[in-house]
Amino acid sequence: MTADAAERHPLAYLLAVRGTNAEAYLLRVAEQHQRMGYGQMAHRKEKASRWIAGVYAPSYHTQLAMAALEGIPPEAIHAHGWPGWLLLAVPDHTLFALPWTTTGAVQALEITGGPVDRRKFLITTSVTLSTTVAQWSAAAPAGAAPTAGSRIGTDVPDHFERRLESLRRLDDTVGSGDVYDAARTELRMIRATLKNASFGEGVERRLFAAAAEASRSAGWTAYDSGKTAAAERHYATALRAAASADDPVVAANTLAFWAIQHYSTGDPRGAVDLVEAALSQAPKTGSARMTSMLHARACRAHAHAGDTRAADRSANAALHAYESAAPIEDDLPCVYWYNLGEAHQLIGSSALNLGNPKRAVVHFLEASAVHDVHTSQEAYNGDAFPRGHSIYLARLAEAHLSLGDVDAAVATAHDAVDRMGGVTSARGTSTLEDLRQKLARRRGIPAVADFLDYTDTE
Repeated sequence: MTADAAERHPLAYLLAVRGTNAEAYLLRVAEQHQRMGYGQMAHRKEKASRWIAGVYAPSYHTQLAMAALEGIPPEAIHAHGWPGWLLLAVPDHTLFALPWTTTGAVQALEITGGPVDRRKFLITTSVTLSTTVAQWSAAAPAGAAPTAGSRIGTDVPDHFERRLESLRRLDDTVGSGDVYDAARTELRMIRATLKNASFGEGVERRLFAAAAEASRSAGWTAYDSGKTAAAERHYATALRAAASADDPVVAANTLAFWAIQHYSTGDPRGAVDLVEAALSQAPKTGSARMTSMLHARACRAHAHAGDTRAADRSANAALHAYESAAPIEDDLPCVYWYNLGEAHQLIGSSALNLGNPKRAVVHFLEASAVHDVHTSQEAYNGDAFPRGHSIYLARLAEAHLSLGDVDAAVATAHDAVDRMGGVTSARGTSTLEDLRQKLARRRGIPAVADFLDYTDTE
């Protein structure tokens, strides 16, 4: 193992971040080892050095003692092996402290390719986000460095890009669970190619762009599956890879999706910062459709923050920008899902957040009614996006309920449940459960009671 590889070893990271040395750490492990009934254990610092160098691995009982010391379940040892399971104990500082270089981007891909972080809370602070955005904006793109691997050409990134396009579409219809695993697999293959192959600068940047998109896809599907911390790791990694790729499209898209997570989990101000950073890239993307989408995301962030004026400005900006959008088939592949109907759904959702259900209903209904004389692609296509449609219908039902129209609320709620059938999404399930709780306050109404009984999974 090289010195560079040793510096990336999870145990070396752990010791460095905690500001302790190998001998002190091993003493604690030895004490835990004895408490667990495994007997005495030598704790000379040379032992840890050999582990980090890859000469030896700790015995199974030693790993059990280390896992107990770190609060990690024993099954993680079997699931991830040594030293992979130890990544679960490495603080999040590790990922965010990596240098903003191509080497740092590859290291980030290695870290996020390890065990899945299943914590269900945000792991970034406002300081972490602002620092990350500032470092991303100043990062230098990749310039191909000499490698010893076999030479590859443009056909390899071509293949990755086509596969990632398929993943986007599969997420719409089958849900996030299986797609998350597939995105992680793509990420591992792209990372291996970056590390082991030889290529020119153009191919290298396309590989980093593919890595960024794979990590963004993993971030989105992790979030939709309820893995909040894992999602943040993937988004942070995607932004690093996007910087190495010098690709404003994947960077803006990553920031927009990362913002969704923040405004949906209690940090709307952080979401505003992320979307504003994304909007700084909008002119470079050359897409009015993407610009409109980013303004719509800004509207959602401001609405969650309770800023009605800012939300209205962003809503108007989104609709104005969309007037210049190219036909969807000629636009960027990553915004294939965004049309005028989607814009109205997002603006309607924002109105609901801001306590204006009447306006929300107008936009939700407009989403399915909009049309253009030249195309039929402007109305929201619920059949193509069953998970999204179910969530929007749940919001429409909530708006009807707020306006006192219980019959419309129940009918729409039934439609929302039927639409979600067969699509895996922790986010969608949570939205429908929130709606059930709101309807439960009207259980005395027969139609509501019937709906609650119909959707009772216990």
